[in-house]
Amino acid sequence: MQTWCLVSISVLLGVAVRWGVSLNSYSGAGKPPMFGDYEAQRHWQEVTYNLPVQEWYFNTTDNDLNYWGLDYPPLTAYHSWICAYIAKIINPEWVELHKSRGYESPAHKLFMRTTVLVADLLIYIPAVILYCFCLTEGSSGKKVSTLLCFLLYPGLILIDYGHFQYNAASLGFALWGVVALGLGWDVSGSMAFALALNYKQMELYHALPFFCYLLGKCLKMGLLGRGLFLLVKISATVLVTFGLCWLPFLSDPSQGLQVVRRIFPVARGLFEDKVANAWCSLNILIKIRSILPSDAQLYLRYQKHILLSFSLSLLCSMLPLFLKDGLLVPYAVTSLAFLYFSIYLLSALDHCSEDELRLGAYRKLLFFLPKMDLVWITKWKVSLSQFYISIAAMVGLSIASVAVLPPPHLPDLFPVLVSTTSFLHFLGTFVFFNIVLFSGPPDRKSQKKTN
Repeated sequence: MQTWCLVSISVLLGVAVRWGVSLNSYSGAGKPPMFGDYEAQRHWQEVTYNLPVQEWYFNTTDNDLNYWGLDYPPLTAYHSWICAYIAKIINPEWVELHKSRGYESPAHKLFMRTTVLVADLLIYIPAVILYCFCLTEGSSGKKVSTLLCFLLYPGLILIDYGHFQYNAASLGFALWGVVALGLGWDVSGSMAFALALNYKQMELYHALPFFCYLLGKCLKMGLLGRGLFLLVKISATVLVTFGLCWLPFLSDPSQGLQVVRRIFPVARGLFEDKVANAWCSLNILIKIRSILPSDAQLYLRYQKHILLSFSLSLLCSMLPLFLKDGLLVPYAVTSLAFLYFSIYLLSALDHCSEDELRLGAYRKLLFFLPKMDLVWITKWKVSLSQFYISIAAMVGLSIASVAVLPPPHLPDLFPVLVSTTSFLHFLGTFVFFNIVLFSGPPDRKSQKKTN
């Protein structure tokens, strides 16, 4: 009972932080003619409600694709239609065709923020709770702490409730997939991840790990027996899920092709300031080369713990966007709160053995170097004093970006430094988790002896 009271408090705290951030500015507030992502989401509601499905992704007199044309998969469009239906009941002016462009009001802002919260409460937050209590190890207190860190992660909150997006919906579906696979419900997990892909194409970043995990499991079970049956069930589930999501666009091949062209806009400019561009599409191919070793291991050993290793990007990399949207205060407040609870979790490593930290691969990889106390090195990196050294780079860049004018001949100095620092952090994390993955899980017998 006490544990679930703490869970309830954690969820309420997560909701309070989300709503607090939602009171701030948003992308494109009062900035015609294009406004920003807030207007893009509102405009998609306008389009999906007033136009037939066959015109949602086509350029027509009533649907100017140059003005925030719909370029997310069908499930996002259906979500926009549902929101628009409710908006029409509350105030028809919010989704009136053509006349509602750039509509802004306190009441409409409240409505839009509420739609994000509802998606969070229905999809993302329940998946986080199940993941923390069904798939993570440790005491109930540690699981609650992990839950709290999930719910207080500033990057997702600031983008969804500040900048304005519905990333929690797609990530929530993906996390439901992880939970289902972790519990052995492979068919349900496949369906959940198919829904994530049909909500936002960026979930393709997570597709290879899911594919390799499931294929590896089928091969392990044997493709002449139960493995083949499981593979057929998974394939049928994915095809049916995609078929249902795309059903309105399958009657005419030109409809389906147009949706694909909008989702993967390779014809647009590389740095176009839109929701999707060629870089997003090409970057998927580039990332394949970088994550292939991890996916090979999933194929061979289908370990579950890696599926979330690369799900969260570094918060600091989004700083220029937050400054542009006027979200400096919520960025600072939520970052400090998140760091506080993260430090609590990191303190758990103080009592970990080398096996628990999975550092055996380091010793094999660095066999040519003098013997070092690798556990001590790792503890040194994650202890509070050294952790602050790592955080200092982010804090320093954040302060400099706000308070210091860059040299006239280097106007983009701080955004470049932010991107470089974030990349180096991500690269370090990438290397660490690959070493952890290839080193294999700790030996249970040795763990019991240690205990």
